[in-house]
Amino acid sequence: MIRFYFHPTPNPAKVALFLEEAEVPFEAIPIDTSKGEQHEAAFRAINPNGKVPAIVDTDGPSGQEIRVFDSSAILLYLGEKAGRFMGEPGDRGELLSWLFFLGTGLGPFSGQAVHFQHAAPEKIAYAINRYRREVERHYKVLDDHLDGRRHIVGRDYSIVDMSAWGWIDRAGRVLAGEGDPLAAYPNVKRLYETVNARPAVQRARDLLAGHAFKKEMDEVAKRALFPSNYPPAA
Repeated sequence: MIRFYFHPTPNPAKVALFLEEAEVPFEAIPIDTSKGEQHEAAFRAINPNGKVPAIVDTDGPSGQEIRVFDSSAILLYLGEKAGRFMGEPGDRGELLSWLFFLGTGLGPFSGQAVHFQHAAPEKIAYAINRYRREVERHYKVLDDHLDGRRHIVGRDYSIVDMSAWGWIDRAGRVLAGEGDPLAAYPNVKRLYETVNARPAVQRARDLLAGHAFKKEMDEVAKRALFPSNYPPAA
């Protein structure tokens, strides 16, 4: 059994999609990050970094419980455990390269673009420009790579496509403005539509939407979500 700790944000969405695709038995456990539940001792014992997603595999190697945190690590772990969505053996180098391109580049820059456009108390033009331009650069790299390809790695749908979907699904918020945010990236848009049409996507969406999370961006939420903006508690 997989215990899946989540909040309805892009990185947990990738894992939710895998679990629904692979039909792995799992228990979904909501972590309300706006209430600060990710900082509680019980969750920090699972992810010391205090972020979602995280999983506990109650039937790990030799029957031991295994914790895994970080969405890329979780996708790799689950893909190897299930023996699915991992491409061909010859795809391994490409799979790792693109998975980490998304996990260390497109994802974090997208998150910072969202923060400075929508959450920061001041609209800092330099920061907005910096992170949006980097998101656009990463989209262009991916778009060029996808020219003539149906999937990011190899011939078949893989964990890399799932990882990309998690953040591309939020393109309208990341690249906020008028019109279609993916218009300049037709190959990325095609990949997104291909993945988005899969039945497991709706099941993942339903899972993520099935719990009432705190929505108010009050002082409690700001301190929970952006703790490094505040001095350590005495």
